[in-house]
Parts: sequence; structure tokens; C-alpha cells
Amino acid sequence: MDILLIIVGAVCLVVGLLGCILPMLPGPPLSYVGILLLHFTSKVDFSPTMLLVWLAVVVVVQLLDYFIPLMGTKYFGGSKWGERGCLVGTIAGLFFMPWGIVVGPFLGALVGELLVGRGAGKALKSGIGSLIGFLAGTVLKCAVCGYFIWEFVAALL
Repeated sequence: MDILLIIVGAVCLVVGLLGCILPMLPGPPLSYVGILLLHFTSKVDFSPTMLLVWLAVVVVVQLLDYFIPLMGTKYFGGSKWGERGCLVGTIAGLFFMPWGIVVGPFLGALVGELLVGRGAGKALKSGIGSLIGFLAGTVLKCAVCGYFIWEFVAALL
């Protein structure tokens, strides 16, 4: 039974890492499931504190993944309309997976800025900020999944 749990856990970790790039798969939660499956074997015993800390990290990263594009919009000079457009674009993008989650925040910020009467240059800059925020969120998710893979391998060795 341990071997099956280890194999399924490893598959969860790999699919979780792919999920950082493919928006239709929840990357860090899948990787966390892989760590949990390893914990349920007789080979490894993570402390409950570590499991709860890792769970908290996964929840925070998943929430930040939706708000980092907003922060990118704001950092690149976007107005409240650009931020709201980015949020609306993020939500609308969920219905047009997988590209909607990338293009939605960008278009939302761009349209939000154009609606308020800002020039095309400033609106584009705001949209690029949301895109950079999306990429930063992707890097953050990859880092968490990579850490889980590291812990998985280190625990088995």
C-alpha cells in the first residue's frame, strides 16, 4: 500500500507542477495532496504543525494568485477603474480557460483604464502590469510546488 501511495503522491506532485502553468489545474493544492499521501505511508511522518503550515501556504498562494495581477496593475500606475477591470477580467477569464485567465486580467485592466478616459499608452501600461502580476503569481506557485517536490524527495531518501 505504501508503494501505491508514494506513486500516486509523486504523480500529484508532477501534475501540480504542471498546474502552475496550465490554469485549469490547481497546482499547489495538488502538490499538497501529494505530500499528504506521502505522510500517510509508514515511511514518512511529517509533523502536524508542518502539514498545517504547508496548508496555510497553499491557501495563501491560491488567494494571492487572484490578487497579484491587481497589485501589478496598481504598481504600473493603474487607477481604481483599472484595478476593478482587472478583477472583472480575472473572474470573466475563469469561464474561458485556459487563455482567459491570462488574457482576462490584461483586457479588463486595459478596458477599465480606457473607460475612465486615460490614454491608450497608460491603459496599455496598466494592462501590462496585470500581465506581469499574473506571471509573478505563476512563479510563486512554481516555487511552492518545487519546494513540495524537494520535501517529498528528501523524505524518501
